[in-house]
Amino acid sequence: MRMTAKADYAVRACLELSGRYHDGYIKAEEIAGAQHIPAAFVLGILSQLRRSAIVESKRGLDGGYRLAMPPDRITVADVVRAIDGPLASVAGSKMEDVLYEGSAAHLRTVWVALRTAMRTVLETTTLADVTSGTFGPEVMALVAHDEAWITRPHGMDVLSDFWDHSR
Repeated sequence: MRMTAKADYAVRACLELSGRYHDGYIKAEEIAGAQHIPAAFVLGILSQLRRSAIVESKRGLDGGYRLAMPPDRITVADVVRAIDGPLASVAGSKMEDVLYEGSAAHLRTVWVALRTAMRTVLETTTLADVTSGTFGPEVMALVAHDEAWITRPHGMDVLSDFWDHSR
């Protein structure tokens, strides 16, 4: 899974609003500056989030943006879906609609399992959780092992296992 830059920016913008939830409306420029997000992106992202009822806006001198509901009621999945659509798809199709044949007949099971794992994290983690650094047991169990924090080089884990067992 790859997180798009736009979704990453949107989550970060929402986290900025989460951390300042009781401060009222925040200017888009302040959000961009605090999170080092290009200002041009922020307005478009906030507009999309407003259409999805995640943020609300107010015009005028004391205007800006704020979360449309408390941060403990907005999940990371809500924000990602507002920006990028479904959490997981295969070539733009719903995973449950994809059919494979022959040796790949059971690949859909892998894709659905992946989507379920992403949901386990993104649908149970709220903006308030991320802002406070207090995560549920599902998330903590996944990051508890050192291996979780290491990116494996492209294909190297498969090749090294092959060479170790073939000798």
